[in-house]
Amino acid sequence: CIKRLLWPAGLTLFWPLCVRVRAKGAQGTAGRKRGVDGRVRSFEEIPHTGRNSWVNLLKFRREDNFKQLHKHMERTFNALGPIYREHVGTHRSVNIMLPSDIGELFLAEGLYPERMTLQPWATHRETRQHSKGVFLKNGEEWRADRLLLNKELMMSAAAKRFLPLLDEVAGDFCQMLQARVESEGRGKEGKRSLTIDPSQDLFRFALEASCHVLYGERIGLFSSSPSQESQKFIWAVEQMLATTPPLLYLPHRLLLCIGAPQWTRHATAWDHIFSHAEARIQRAYQRLSSSQGQYIGVLGQLMEKGQLSLDLIKANITELMAGGVDTTAVPLQFTLFELGRNPEVQERVRQQVRTSWAQAGGDPQKALQGAPLLSGTIKEVLRLYPVGITVQRMPIRDIVLQNYHVPAGTMVQVCLYPLGRSTEVFENPQRFDPTRWSRSREEGQRGEGSAFRSLAFGFGARQCVGKRIAENEMQLFLMHILLSFHIGVTSTEDIKTTYTLILQPETPPRITFSKL
Repeated sequence: CIKRLLWPAGLTLFWPLCVRVRAKGAQGTAGRKRGVDGRVRSFEEIPHTGRNSWVNLLKFRREDNFKQLHKHMERTFNALGPIYREHVGTHRSVNIMLPSDIGELFLAEGLYPERMTLQPWATHRETRQHSKGVFLKNGEEWRADRLLLNKELMMSAAAKRFLPLLDEVAGDFCQMLQARVESEGRGKEGKRSLTIDPSQDLFRFALEASCHVLYGERIGLFSSSPSQESQKFIWAVEQMLATTPPLLYLPHRLLLCIGAPQWTRHATAWDHIFSHAEARIQRAYQRLSSSQGQYIGVLGQLMEKGQLSLDLIKANITELMAGGVDTTAVPLQFTLFELGRNPEVQERVRQQVRTSWAQAGGDPQKALQGAPLLSGTIKEVLRLYPVGITVQRMPIRDIVLQNYHVPAGTMVQVCLYPLGRSTEVFENPQRFDPTRWSRSREEGQRGEGSAFRSLAFGFGARQCVGKRIAENEMQLFLMHILLSFHIGVTSTEDIKTTYTLILQPETPPRITFSKL
C-alpha cells in the first residue's frame, strides 16, 4: 500500500547536506509566516480545524470526510495556509504540503524513522499472534529487517532478476486483451476496438504479477474462468482497505472487546489474506528444493538465504501481497484515462516506446531505460492521483515549519494530493504533462525543492519497500499496451475520486482499446 537504506553507507552521510541546500533554496517560495516581532510562533498558534476531537469526528462523519479526506485537506490548506493541525477522534497530526517543509522534516527523521502505525493492522497481528512485517515495525528491529529486504526488493541486481517475470505477465495480459478485442470488439477484422471498464482486469493483472514476483508462481488469472480463491483474495484486500480508515479514528481495543461489526469485517479480511499467503508459501517451500539455481521469486530468495525467520518472511511477504494489488491496479486505471483523454501525449510516449523497444532486442530493462517518458507518465499520474494521500513522520528533534515550533515526536503528515495540485509547487498543475519530470526540466526546478515534489512512494529509509516492483510493473504494462493498442475514453470529464485508504475513482472510467 508504501530510499536511502539501499544507498552505499558513505553516500548516505552526504544526502542530508544536499537536501539542506535544496530546502534552503526553496525557502524563498514557501511564504513563511512570521509574527509581528519576527519570533518563532508556538505550537499552539498553528492554525487548527477545531479543538474538540470528538466534535471534529462527528463533523467528519456528517460531511463524509473519510471518503473525501484528500479534498478536505485541499480545502483546509486553502483556508488556513500551508500548515495546520488537526485532532479527530484518537488521531492528531500537523499537516504540511510544501517541499521546503518536507525537506526540514526529512532532516529530522533520524536513523529509525517513525510514521503513523496503522493500529487496526497491528491489533490484528497481536490478537492472531502473527509476526509483524517492516510496515508495522519501528526502531532497530525495523532497520535490521528492512536492510535484508532491500537486497531482494530495492537493489538494481534484484530488479534485474524480477523484471523478466513482470515483462512476461505484462506481455501475456496484452495477448489476452488482444484476443478479447478480436472476439468481442467492433470494426473490421484486425482493426477492431472494444470499450470496457478495465478495473477488474487490472486487478487480475496486478495480482498475477505480484504472485509471479513474490512467490515465483503463475496463478492463471488470465484464463476465461480465474480461480475462486484468487477472486476471494481480491475481495479480501478491498474489504481490508475499505474498513481501515474509520477504525483509525476510534479506540480499536474497545471495538475488539465489544465485537464491533466493522472490526470483525476487518479482521476477517486479514485472516483470508494470511491464509492465502500461507498456502502460497508452503508451495514455494516445496519448489525450493528442486529449483536448481533458478530464480523463483522474492520468497524463494529470502528462504534460501535464511537470514530472516520463516515467520518474519511470511509477515513481510503477506504485507507486500496485500499492498501490491490495488496500489498498482488503481493507478493504471488513472493512467489509461489520462492517456486516453490526452491523445497527443499518448502518441509522444508511444513513439519513444517503439524506438526503445526496437533497439532493446527483447531486454525489458533496456527498453525501459530508453523510454523515460514511461517513468514520467507514472510520476505524473501519481502526482495527480497519489495512491496513499499522506506520508507521515515523527521528527526526533524539535523543528520549525512555516515559522511554527513543532516538538519532537509530533505526528507530521505530508499531504500529497494538495501538494501535487499546488500552483506554488507546479506550473500548470492541472495539465497532464509527463515531460515535466524530464531530467532537464527537473534540473531547472532544483531551487524550488524538487527533491520533495514526487513522493507517492514516500521518502528516505522508510519509503515503500515495494517501490521497484510497482514502478517496473506499471511501466512494463504501459509499454506493452502502447505497442498494441490506441487508448480512447468515452468521456474527458474529470474523474470523481474517493478515499478508502487509497485514492481511487468513484466510478471506474470506461476505456476503448483499438488494435494498432
